[in-house]
Amino acid sequence: METSKILIGYAIYLPIALFLTYYVSKTLFKNSKIYMLDIFKGREEIANATNKLFETGFYLLNLGFALMILEIYLYKDSYQELIEKLSYKIGGFSIYLGIMLFLNLYFFFRGKRKASQAQVEQRMVING
Repeated sequence: METSKILIGYAIYLPIALFLTYYVSKTLFKNSKIYMLDIFKGREEIANATNKLFETGFYLLNLGFALMILEIYLYKDSYQELIEKLSYKIGGFSIYLGIMLFLNLYFFFRGKRKASQAQVEQRMVING
């Protein structure tokens, strides 16, 4: 009986982890195009390419982590324990996704700041 509950746990955890990763990624990278265009001074082709590379890396890291923590052990063989284990795994994965989201936002803001500084320095050189 324990094996069937573990399989139920996998059947619940995997779609939730995949959906959370997809949702966070789509939200982040749809909205980050504006930052990329600013960082790359309106050069749309390189901004989109860089954004797509960030998105691919985001998927690889997060899906890899979701699969890495997939393992579920049940000691009491009860539905209560299964729900508790799933809440711990999904909650932990949600926290991890949130950290990754803020880390990406940090990189976008840092890139925007560096681009702005470079632009100011360029103006200073031109104006002499």
